[in-house]
Amino acid sequence: MATLKQNVLLVTVAVIGSLLFMFGINRFWPPEKRRVHNELIGWQLSILGTTYAVILGFMLYTVWTSLAEADLNADLEADSLVNVYRLADVLPEPQRSRLQSLARSYSETAVHKDWPEMAQNEVPTESQRINADMWKTVTSLRAASSSEVTAQDHLLSELGALNQHRLNRLAQSGARLPNVLWCVLLVGGTLTVVAACTFGTQSAKLQTLQVASLSLLVSLCLVAIADIHRPFHGLIRVRDSAFQRAGQIMLDR
Repeated sequence: MATLKQNVLLVTVAVIGSLLFMFGINRFWPPEKRRVHNELIGWQLSILGTTYAVILGFMLYTVWTSLAEADLNADLEADSLVNVYRLADVLPEPQRSRLQSLARSYSETAVHKDWPEMAQNEVPTESQRINADMWKTVTSLRAASSSEVTAQDHLLSELGALNQHRLNRLAQSGARLPNVLWCVLLVGGTLTVVAACTFGTQSAKLQTLQVASLSLLVSLCLVAIADIHRPFHGLIRVRDSAFQRAGQIMLDR
């Protein structure tokens, strides 16, 4: 998980490295000698730039969509937990108190254990145990009235949804871009910047500005993808605010 300083450092190194490469080319292959090849270089740069822009845009869209899906899934998991707590009001004792206590424990565990463990690439297990206890509590009920039968059916449905959302969260926590895609992104960005460096221009200042701008944009996009592609890691990630709200709702009832 990269910090803000590390991200800034990576972007800075990428920009400086691109400029140093450009200055090296200009020294050993002067721009006036490259201008006769500008038509060929410009055509190649256009193809490379367009292709890489499509790839980069698609990757950004994909990781951002995955982050949004993970955020929505966490909200749905917390909503299912609150529904379980509310439906428990209809149950007789001791199932009612037991189930509501487990629901509160689940929200506290999600905030204080699940999220920190997922941030450390660990698989949370405490919430799974609590979920299993909730199932046992509901299935042990021998409904004596129609309202209890209805509540039990709804509780089983909500517990099924809660468990599915939890499994989705664990799968999303472990998901990441394959190495082959990172290879495509890094090689594509390098080739695009190199092609821009080989373009022969009359103004060294203009070329410096163009190469610096291109490398800055590419490195920023790559850093953004690296921060977003794992929804529960990095600077931009799914927060535990949904379970904090759920815990507060259950305390206020």
